[in-house]
Amino acid sequence: MHGNESSENYLETILVLGRRLPVVRSVDVATELNFKKPSVSVAMKKLRESGHITVSHEGYITLTESGKKIAECIYERHTLLSTWLERLGVDPEIAAEDACRIEHVISPESFEAIKKHVNPKK
Repeated sequence: MHGNESSENYLETILVLGRRLPVVRSVDVATELNFKKPSVSVAMKKLRESGHITVSHEGYITLTESGKKIAECIYERHTLLSTWLERLGVDPEIAAEDACRIEHVISPESFEAIKKHVNPKK
């Protein structure tokens, strides 16, 4: 899709945290993902260098337009796939885990077909 699975997961997490918290910091991302802060710091540096995030002097993380576009795409995929799997009778926790894996590898064509099937009136 847009990049590697790890980067996409970080961007999606920043998007979700940004909707819940007034500001997003590396420590928030580390806590949310249950990762060590040094690992998150390395990932944030890569995302900053690739132009997907900015980090203020205070350490506040903001998605750039490109980062937001990727994050929203992954989040839409995750939400729709989780819902679809749950409707098929999959346990919600398993559905969320599977959606997290599928969202990174599914083709745009297959995703759109599932989207139309799940939301036929849209």
